[in-house]
Amino acid sequence: MTRAPASEPTQAEAARSESARAEAMPRGVLRPSAATSRFTLATREPPAELAAFVEYYWIVRWDLRGEPDHTQSVLPHPNVHLAFEAPAAQIHGVSRSLFSRRLSGSGKVLGVRFRAGGFRPFLGTPVRQLTDRVVSAGTVFGAAAERTRALIMNTDAGDEEMAGHASRLLLDVSPHADPMAGQAAALVELIVTDASLRRVRELGSVSGMSIRSLERLFREYVGVTPKWVMRRARLHEAASRVDSGEPIDWSLLAADLGYADQAHLTRDFTRTIGVPPSEYAAR
Repeated sequence: MTRAPASEPTQAEAARSESARAEAMPRGVLRPSAATSRFTLATREPPAELAAFVEYYWIVRWDLRGEPDHTQSVLPHPNVHLAFEAPAAQIHGVSRSLFSRRLSGSGKVLGVRFRAGGFRPFLGTPVRQLTDRVVSAGTVFGAAAERTRALIMNTDAGDEEMAGHASRLLLDVSPHADPMAGQAAALVELIVTDASLRRVRELGSVSGMSIRSLERLFREYVGVTPKWVMRRARLHEAASRVDSGEPIDWSLLAADLGYADQAHLTRDFTRTIGVPPSEYAAR
């Protein structure tokens, strides 16, 4: 029996597929619909021994040979990242500004996204020292960081193998569980998931901690203040709403996110992302 040739996907099917890929992009990747045609992003879970410290591994691959370069912007989260790529392995502290990366040719990156507070046991000193900084991975992991990077960048290495190399590097450090790191991670997760928490004093009431204790914990383990985490969570939600493509009532969105008015949302969005939200939505 002769098999009928596979039919080409309809325009509607192609649009649904693109939409699904965009939705799979982690929150914070700006303009995800455009991003899906320029690179792929996969994630892998850490082994159980590292789950208290690592949220997930992420693997970005691109092949733009013969195509225009692509600049991808990301609105960072309150997480430290360890990235293995050409030509170096680097530790990225929490960035309070927009992160942009120009992609050209072909390549790949494996990143380790640590839980909020989860890098403190590896660093051994306050995480605020890394805020808005990128340092060599060798400063924490020694010469093993470069050996691991070379293994990961092997062109034949698949995603699981790459993640395995990163896991072995982290496990060799033998980090000890730190209850304070776990507390910091839980509080950041609470901020991100509970939209009703809009003031640090409200977080203090829920956690039973004073404002001063919260600020000290966050600076030591997260690298930024709880107020900053709250503001960044609101901006992530604002960008996500705009990127959804749905019509936006800006004054209603501002109220939903806890801004005093639309002007405050516009100023916060513009200061961080570089353009007003209405202009971002129009592009």
